[in-house]
Amino acid sequence: MNPSVVPTCRTLYPLLTAVLLAATACTHHSATGEQSHTQHGHGAHHGAMPHRFEDAEEWAKRFDDPARDTWQKPDEVVKALALAPDAKVADIGSGTGYFAVRLARAVPQGRVYGVDIEPDMTRYLGERAKHEGLSNLVAVLGEPADSKLPEPVDLVLIVDTYHHIGDRVAYLKRLGEKLRPGGRVAVIDYREDSEKGPPRENKLTPGQVREEMEAAGYRQALTHDFLPHQYFLVFERAAP
Repeated sequence: MNPSVVPTCRTLYPLLTAVLLAATACTHHSATGEQSHTQHGHGAHHGAMPHRFEDAEEWAKRFDDPARDTWQKPDEVVKALALAPDAKVADIGSGTGYFAVRLARAVPQGRVYGVDIEPDMTRYLGERAKHEGLSNLVAVLGEPADSKLPEPVDLVLIVDTYHHIGDRVAYLKRLGEKLRPGGRVAVIDYREDSEKGPPRENKLTPGQVREEMEAAGYRQALTHDFLPHQYFLVFERAAP
């Protein structure tokens, strides 16, 4: 797989998981460890892109292609998240675990939930966690409208999957119920001017993401600009 056209597939449920897509549809997470997403439309916003990622072993060749590291900069992303060793994290649209395994190593006393709506992706991630000795990494089969997280977390990471979500505001409101006090939501997705990722008409601007997050009860806390093809925004729950 051409890393520059890494399918974006993470899971957001509609979104999540069918995350980045295949070279022609999008570049995902997978371009980042993507997943599959079954998406519903989101009002006046770009429609979600339905994709299936049923052959996890085959998708892993693309999602986990080492060439992707040069522009996805996974280690720098994890470092920027400044996670405590005992933090609880959710990787929405985790796919084959590109980010999930790195997150699990970053929180040895914590826990990471790799959420995807594609059964074969969660099966693969569970086996990968066992094979790599990551007992703190748990695969979770989510639904298009519900992450199905078993407990509140300190951070939710959504890479190359946000644009796959159907009713994003509703999804994000529900996701907020799974955030611990002081919890954050980090969104990484493709910029409109990037040759990677989905077609331009399916990409969302940082302004659109911010508007939807605010509508769901969040406020932007940080912005990181070291990724060459994506924006990296961090949100927290807005004060009541």
